Amino acid sequence: MSKNPTPLDRVRAFEREQAMKLSSGERPLFHLTPLVGWMNDPNGFCFYQGKYHLFYQYHPFSRDWGPMHWGHAVSEDLLRWTYQPCALAPDTAADAGGCFSGSAVQMKDGRLMLVYTGVQPAGTFRRETQAQCVAIGDGMNFEKSLLNPVIRHAHLPEGYSEFDFRDPKAWMAEDGTFRMVVANRQKERQGSILLLSSPDGLEWSFRGEIDASRGEYGRMWECPDFFPLDGKQVLLVSPQEMHAREEFHAGYGTVALLGSFDEKECAFARESVQPVDHGLNYYASQTLLAPDGRRIMIGWMDNWETCKEAPRRHPWYAQMSVPRELRVEDGRLMQRPVREIKALWQGTVRHENIEIYEETQLPGIRGRLLDLTVTLFPESSACRRFTLHVAKDASHYVQIRCELARGELVFDRSHGGSHRDIVHTRHIRANVKHGHLTLRLLMDRESIELFINDGERVVTSLIPTPMDADGITFAADAPVTLSAEAHPLG
Repeated sequence: MSKNPTPLDRVRAFEREQAMKLSSGERPLFHLTPLVGWMNDPNGFCFYQGKYHLFYQYHPFSRDWGPMHWGHAVSEDLLRWTYQPCALAPDTAADAGGCFSGSAVQMKDGRLMLVYTGVQPAGTFRRETQAQCVAIGDGMNFEKSLLNPVIRHAHLPEGYSEFDFRDPKAWMAEDGTFRMVVANRQKERQGSILLLSSPDGLEWSFRGEIDASRGEYGRMWECPDFFPLDGKQVLLVSPQEMHAREEFHAGYGTVALLGSFDEKECAFARESVQPVDHGLNYYASQTLLAPDGRRIMIGWMDNWETCKEAPRRHPWYAQMSVPRELRVEDGRLMQRPVREIKALWQGTVRHENIEIYEETQLPGIRGRLLDLTVTLFPESSACRRFTLHVAKDASHYVQIRCELARGELVFDRSHGGSHRDIVHTRHIRANVKHGHLTLRLLMDRESIELFINDGERVVTSLIPTPMDADGITFAADAPVTLSAEAHPLG
């Protein structure tokens, strides 16, 4: 290290020191965790120079939220990640309060531009403010623009906030210029998503407001993403302070708004609104367009209401979701785990068209590293309730209960061993379609991601169950036919 190390130099030295002490054995198999310290929102999710890059909100010196940095990891398959040195640290006047969430876009000259929210700390007689900054580099080392912040509150019309102004998602348009959506809290319309454009990534112009909450879905919208998919335009946002309504739970969530977009008029017309994830631990999603044309999404596998007092079992805290392939079917956003997951399959166990009644264990199906698909065929049965227990031992389990007569699935981790006074249960629509109901579970040690009916709805949850609780059982209130296919992962 040099005699006068920068804040970034100090973080990178700390990372090198900590990396020598850490074991990979306690980490999830295929979910990215921070090298050390704290993680929240995914940032700068992109494909660059032959690899997937994922940056993330990062506090390396503590397992609790703190001054925000950008951690960095790369992967060739979206599942097995290699840590890179910290990419950004708060070290300029424009971001002295933290380098907050943002995105990455490749420039015409081949360099990678990071676009992020710089926070200017509160001072005498003024509140903390937020503005948008850029840093440009080679994929590992980045130089912050001397023009930062390149987008200030002054760029916006009257009524938009300088205090809640964050999370830019930038991309290059077909004409070679840049576009950006960014979150703001408008005085009257509350959570708002703004569109800006730039010829070079440094000089930006306000184009208009794409959509706003207007009190319907939370008071502030964070982490926007905006992209075309299967003939629809999709706007992803992460609302704060939502009220429970329709399929939406109260608190923090993720929302997909599907519709059409007239760029010339900067007019987005909603056609449908749906939760992105119905689970207990999912927030701040971000997508990329893969070289093969897939739109792939990843999110923070946690929640601001539950993370604050969560146990810190490891030298790191928090993880990302599995990357998911997106598609639109019948006007609905659908999700599947990326197909690369098949490379982790360590075999296959199948049980075809068997009848289940009393609680049953199926030979070869158990574990905490597992890709399990269960298909129920209840139409010719009197079965009204089907129950799947996973991560089970004599004292613990996570329950997935299908109330078939009501078309409802109940996800319940309240018997997982936690003593915390937080939400442990979700109720989700789950209807039998074309004679069957499909449940696909990805289990990765301390987490479950459940994909209902091929990703029509998704439930993401951390689970506190002891690692040696690895049993899986099936039960029904009347005989029912099912098939099960399990792939141990490794």
